Amino acid sequence: MPSPADFNASASSAPVSAARAPVRVIAVASGKGGVGKTSVSVNLAMSLVHAGQRTLLLDTDLGLANVDVMLGLSPQFTLADVFAGRCELQDTLLEGPRGLWVVPAASGKRHMTELLPQQHIGLVNAFCQLDLPLDAMVVDNAAGISDSVLTFCQAAQDVIVVVCDEPASVTDAYALIKVLSRERGVTRVQVLANQVNNTIEGKQLFEKLERVSARFLDVTLHYLGAIPRDEWLRRAIQRQEAVVEAFPGCPSALAFRDIARRANSWQSPAGPRGGVEFFMERLVAHSAGGGAASTNDPLRSAVA
Repeated sequence: MPSPADFNASASSAPVSAARAPVRVIAVASGKGGVGKTSVSVNLAMSLVHAGQRTLLLDTDLGLANVDVMLGLSPQFTLADVFAGRCELQDTLLEGPRGLWVVPAASGKRHMTELLPQQHIGLVNAFCQLDLPLDAMVVDNAAGISDSVLTFCQAAQDVIVVVCDEPASVTDAYALIKVLSRERGVTRVQVLANQVNNTIEGKQLFEKLERVSARFLDVTLHYLGAIPRDEWLRRAIQRQEAVVEAFPGCPSALAFRDIARRANSWQSPAGPRGGVEFFMERLVAHSAGGGAASTNDPLRSAVA
């Protein structure tokens, strides 16, 4: 398995076009599994594509990945092959519907859940070498508060936490937000209510989470919206398609398009924050006015 330094060396030696704009990276996470997080990631990514955004969907559920399954794709290589040294990150790219790019992870590979923290950082840094004209990347995380989830959320500009109307979902979402805030310095979180019966229920879920977070955490929560419980969404999953593609006029598809419109209105990153970030080289070049990337990259220092 390549070391973090191996990832770092390949990333730092890759050419980066000064003309490339920063990539908006959105991490989708949840405290509890089974809340529809991957469905949110897939449909958000496809909605961004529909809105004209050149988008990459990255599956970082390193042990139980299923983004490729949900889109009916058959990868030749996954992130497990990258870590085993059988291919480069570029080789894992799959072209999905309407030109959506997908980087698949592996399913049933227990060793992938046991990667070192430095290897998670190395994977983030490896994205500097991807020579793709991208506007946005959606990162589908594993459920819970593992190091991989925390690192990939920290490396994104925006974090969406998905909750549903179950007590354990709200409790675990709060636990995730608490760890992100206290251990990784994440100060802003978007909350998406999923599988709700109506908009009132979605807003009430957010307010439960916001009350306790405002009392105990130094973090700002924003209500991103709600995805309704929808039979058409279930049918789309069975067909291995995004609902925004299979049934574009159904309630859940319309809700996902609205979420994507809101995400498009978020302020683009002006430059690096000084920590672990995806596409760091592009952020550095952008903040320098299109000049050469700084050699004092804190990400490189982290994995040296």
